[in-house]
Amino acid sequence: MRVHPRSLDIQGEIAAIRRDIHAHPELAFEEHRTSDIVAERLTAWGLEVTRGLGGTGVVGTLRKGNSVRSIGLRADMDALPMDEHNEFEHRSRNAGRTHACGHDGHTAMLLGAAKIMSETRNFEGAVHFIFQPAEEGKGGARAMIADGLFEKFPCDAVFAIHNKPGVPLGHIVTKAGPLLAAADRWDIKVTGRGGHAAHPHLAADPVVAASSIVMSLQTIVARNVDPLQAGVVTVGFMKGGSAYNVIPPDMQIGGTTRTTSPHNRELVERRIREICEGAAVMYGVKVDLEYRRGYPPTINDPARARFAFESAAEVCGPGAARDDAAPSMGAEDFSYMLECVPGAMVWLGNGPSDDGCLLHNPRYDFNDHAIPFGVSFFVRTVERHLAPQG
Repeated sequence: MRVHPRSLDIQGEIAAIRRDIHAHPELAFEEHRTSDIVAERLTAWGLEVTRGLGGTGVVGTLRKGNSVRSIGLRADMDALPMDEHNEFEHRSRNAGRTHACGHDGHTAMLLGAAKIMSETRNFEGAVHFIFQPAEEGKGGARAMIADGLFEKFPCDAVFAIHNKPGVPLGHIVTKAGPLLAAADRWDIKVTGRGGHAAHPHLAADPVVAASSIVMSLQTIVARNVDPLQAGVVTVGFMKGGSAYNVIPPDMQIGGTTRTTSPHNRELVERRIREICEGAAVMYGVKVDLEYRRGYPPTINDPARARFAFESAAEVCGPGAARDDAAPSMGAEDFSYMLECVPGAMVWLGNGPSDDGCLLHNPRYDFNDHAIPFGVSFFVRTVERHLAPQG
């Protein structure tokens, strides 16, 4: 099998939806127009439609037969708070907003899969099409779960697609285990005793203490994290002082950490706290740490990752599907769904990243030629997972 023939028939229709969404991008929890489009299409195709989960989330459900088996398919709908630099006709009409991460494509492809499955119904059980708000840093998946997503729409497994510039068009890649990292942020305030630069012995210098903290943070990954595992500790800023001859009273440090396992996430946070506590004693200053956890790591269930790879191989061909993708240190709030239900995310090839035009670039645009592959992956995954029994 290759792409579903119907996915080619409707490619133009789905691409038109995608471009309309691209031209009218909406930020996290503001996806009212996009949600209206999704709900209207799903209703027209005969799906049960539920709105309001997570604010602007939409769930469409198809049922066939008496089987209690079920599957969830997820797409995100929100755009990024940035200006678009493209000049094509479907460029963003909303200043300061653009679909620079391809969520317009994700939404359109899941709509395409819903359309085909509403026509073919080649499955037994329930298919839940989950259209999620606020992936870009606001945790829309968590909000939908808090509103009872998986209690109202139980799923035996859940799958998602994210487009991937740099992966060839017509290819789908994934892996078992960590696919994307946890992303946490932290702020450190070092409070000392300011003074005259000529008399440092009368001060408690927060600059020296802050500098020591910054250098010590760089040892966490190098000396505490298993070298065969990934981790990043990045200092984004260090601020304080305003005069050449004054020791300032305080300094501020901020940064981010990224880890690919719950164990390393705990380890890195603990080591940051210990470094701050040690610096306070060593330099006679007060050190306050605010550590804010963001998205957890996106960890694919091994069995579902293998299942997704097999579906991708049927759609793209064995040579164009891989289950050994290198993990990314980016983050995704699909991770919250994977903490509740076993499943997997796959990366869909968006083609070459011309001139470095990757995700979150103001000139990025989803590749409409990828639509049949994404739609077909969703359809084939459902058909295999909910294959009629007996």
